[in-house]
Amino acid sequence: MYVISLVGNLGLVYLIYYEESLHRPMYFFLVMLSLIDLFTCTTTLPNALCIFWLNLKEIKFNACLVQMFFVHGFTGVESGVLMLMALDRYVAICYPLRYATILTNPIIAKAGLATFLRGVLLMIPFPFLVKRLPFCKSNIITHTYCDHMSVVKLSCASIKVNVIYGLMVALLIGVFDICCISVSYTMILRAVVSLSSSDARQKAFSTCTAHISAIIITYIPAFFTFFTHRFGGHTIPSSLHIIVANLYLLLPPTLNPIVYGVKTKQIRDSVIKFFQGKKGRN
Repeated sequence: MYVISLVGNLGLVYLIYYEESLHRPMYFFLVMLSLIDLFTCTTTLPNALCIFWLNLKEIKFNACLVQMFFVHGFTGVESGVLMLMALDRYVAICYPLRYATILTNPIIAKAGLATFLRGVLLMIPFPFLVKRLPFCKSNIITHTYCDHMSVVKLSCASIKVNVIYGLMVALLIGVFDICCISVSYTMILRAVVSLSSSDARQKAFSTCTAHISAIIITYIPAFFTFFTHRFGGHTIPSSLHIIVANLYLLLPPTLNPIVYGVKTKQIRDSVIKFFQGKKGRN
């Protein structure tokens, strides 16, 4: 799955760079998503492979904090990019004639930068909040990577501040992004239903299927992991929690390039054109 994610996301980025017909806002956001997926899985998967293949089950505390920052930072940025992609679909379907003038390259760059800064700045306090805690119990976490809650639960002091800040970040990123996505798709649904032609409705819906699939792949494991950490207690088997927590970082990078490659006609046509061009030159 890690190899598929590397090949799929790097291939998608190269294809969009190579094919001029894909130089549009939707695909620029897709490049952002692919790069974030690459960074997210690369912060955890090599370490996980070392655990399983080489039995290297230790990590320095400061390295654990660095990994924690990158894991949560990249997942926060990914959520923001999915929100931007929903807004892109809203503009494309509800204001098609103004699409090119609303989503210009400078606007896309500023939106991407703002999303990146939001994800990074909100995650900076996490390592410092963990570093101040005393650890006098077990130093063994059950995950293959350093997750904020799995680390702070090892502390022998109160973790109330960590829990409150974690919930606040979840509200500012996860809940806010989900609300924006929901509003965007509500407006899209209203616009599509009002179309008189069934072909036009089907075409409008088809442009959103890949993005909706990406949302489901990303948010369901993420919310499962978030809620089981805080409210699951002993009701959720630890083995299920661990498996989902790993898939939460591995499934989106693996499946997103496949979903967009299968569901997006322009990408399929560009892949065929790319390989036909290579074959012709050979």
